[in-house]
Order: sequence, then structure tokens, then C-alpha cells
Amino acid sequence: MKVYLDSCTIQRPLDTFAMLRNKLEAEATLGIIQFCVDGTLELVSSEALVYEARRNTQTVRKEHALSILEKATHTAVIDSSVENRAATFESRGVKAMDAVHVALAEAADVNYFCSCDDRLLRKLKQMRDVPFMPVSPLELIEELER
Repeated sequence: MKVYLDSCTIQRPLDTFAMLRNKLEAEATLGIIQFCVDGTLELVSSEALVYEARRNTQTVRKEHALSILEKATHTAVIDSSVENRAATFESRGVKAMDAVHVALAEAADVNYFCSCDDRLLRKLKQMRDVPFMPVSPLELIEELER
């Protein structure tokens, strides 16, 4: 099974734990990454994830993201079909960069698109033509442990 972790999910373990939810999602994200290392899941990276990681001005966050992405078994690339599909998602109210991530995940034929962004997940869950399961880190852990 393949999983695409968006940038906010990759960064969640470095967020502040003032909110219990952040701490729980951070632990779940670390568990998902361990599943990828163990071979239970295949991590999918993308040109967009690498681009965002490299643009991060905080060295610790940049290095963290790049080290996670190095564990990927596949890197999705942006081509005209991804651009067209991203435009479709954007026309449905998905933010531009999120639309690119969603289109890349779809092109990589992932089983799960994992995000900590509630608005994005709500929109994706309403779409009937999305071929993967949109999940939060906690939902993905729950799904994997069934």
C-alpha cells in the first residue's frame, strides 16, 4: 500500500505540542513513517514535496523533511496530466499547492493521502472521483491497525 504524506503532515512532529491534537498527530506521523521504513507502507514523494522542503528557511525543518522524503520508494513528477488534474481540483475549491499534491498523489496511484489539514480532507472526502482514501495521521493509523 502506498501513502502520500503532505508537507504539513511531514512537519507535524516538529510542531508545538501546546494542543493535544498536535502531539497525537505527531506520534501517529512518526508511526506511519516507521511503517514505511519497515515496509508495511510505501512512501511516495513528489517534486512538489521536495520543492517545499528545500524552500523551508528553517534548517531543522528542511533537513527533517528531506530525510523523510529520502525514505520514499517512488517520486511523482509534474507533467501536463498532473497540471490539468490539479487545475480541476483547484476549480473545486482546493488551494493551488494542495491541488498539485492531490494530483501528484493520484498520479502515483496511492492508497492513502494523509494530511493534517481538516479543510482539505473535508473537501477530498466529499469528492466521489478521488481514487484514494483521504485521511488524517490518526485515521491512517486506525485504518492500518484494523
